[in-house]
Amino acid sequence: MADYNESPEEITKATKDYVMQQTMLRIKDPKVSLDFYENVLGMTLLGKYDFPSMEFTLYFLGYESPASEKSDKENTEWVFRRPALIELTHNWGSEKDDNFAGYHNGNEDPRGFGHIGISVPDVYAACERFSKYDVDFVKKPDDGSMKGLAFIKDPDGYWIEIFSAKGIADIIHAQ
Repeated sequence: MADYNESPEEITKATKDYVMQQTMLRIKDPKVSLDFYENVLGMTLLGKYDFPSMEFTLYFLGYESPASEKSDKENTEWVFRRPALIELTHNWGSEKDDNFAGYHNGNEDPRGFGHIGISVPDVYAACERFSKYDVDFVKKPDDGSMKGLAFIKDPDGYWIEIFSAKGIADIIHAQ
């Protein structure tokens, strides 16, 4: 094991400008996934970056307005400074491959990645809206022993926890 010999103050100083910037999810079809993240979850596409020589595209989405009146390079730098974005990675051609089975969502064996979380003001209202879009639910708010939170699936089968900050605080502090 490594010998971490920095004091807490040295660690804080060395990591002062670090930002939890992105969580990457591989997607089969960008049209379907962007529709879900933009129209169902209400995120904004903040940046799209094509890599033709490697045949993939990155899409960065989050809950803020895009940068305005910046050069492409300045906008890219702005995107990569934003906290808590979703990076959707599309490997070209997967959307046309009928034999493509999709990506492992981390919730079957072998388990790994579990889910992303979206905090909403009202879980029940959000889930009512998701139902109108025929979103696939893993867990509805009143299912199971943890009431007031839900899990939905995106088009690629990744789980998304839907919760309210107050609801989670109530659950944690009721124990």
